[in-house]
Amino acid sequence: MIFLTGATDGLGRGLADRFAQAGEQLILHGRDRDKLDSTADEVSAKHGVDRPLTVLADLADLAQVRDLAAQVRQLTDRLDVFVSNAGIGSGLPDKRTRQTSHDGFELRFAVNYLAGFLLTLELVPLLKAAAPARIVNVASLGQHPLDFDDLMIEHGYNGTRAYGQSKLAQIMSGFELAQRLPAEDVTVNSLHPSTYMPTKMVLAEIGHQVDSLESGVDATYRLAADESLIGSTGKFFDRTREARANPQAYDASARAELWQRSLDLVGHAEPLV
Repeated sequence: MIFLTGATDGLGRGLADRFAQAGEQLILHGRDRDKLDSTADEVSAKHGVDRPLTVLADLADLAQVRDLAAQVRQLTDRLDVFVSNAGIGSGLPDKRTRQTSHDGFELRFAVNYLAGFLLTLELVPLLKAAAPARIVNVASLGQHPLDFDDLMIEHGYNGTRAYGQSKLAQIMSGFELAQRLPAEDVTVNSLHPSTYMPTKMVLAEIGHQVDSLESGVDATYRLAADESLIGSTGKFFDRTREARANPQAYDASARAELWQRSLDLVGHAEPLV
């Protein structure tokens, strides 16, 4: 069973097609019921497979994230792959100004990072039940060091900094979780799928594409399915090439601080992973 967040647009939509084409059973997440239902119907009709299961949640609300995990647990007792893909960009179609989530956190940090962090912790038992399983975090080369004295960027805010911080946080927590989970049970890797793919948020903010959507789908699908990557964990990839993330990602004390701060922010006890 494959669980994919942000499945109704862009990269997530392309991945839904790729997994269905490979005959995988899918759980698709979205935040708009009509788009989610039409996506599931289209994937089923296009590939002649059973209709993917669907789960609905707004990742800007941690209560809905917890409910999302509960929905997934009701649908399956195991997950072979979790692709944490949902997110918002540095500007349009969302606002360029500082916004806060339902819980009062800086919005990009909340949606792009904290939601996936909490969801991952909630789903680890399902992943371990399917060992060897995989977690794939869709991150970015656009990374910005975290300022632990101003984690919610209340000073000097701009969308690019906020986006870059949220993506580096994804990578850092992925590295940290990879050290806590035996690679034979669950691997955890992050990637920059491609540069300026023609997704809704890229076209709204940048106005043009650089790489194709298919290249991003290929790179992400590889981390989820390539047999040569069995047991490979705690890595960051630029498309299909292993790469170096921002230096802060390799600072063990910074990763430990982010891990503890994240547990506190989402109200989760230290997991026995």
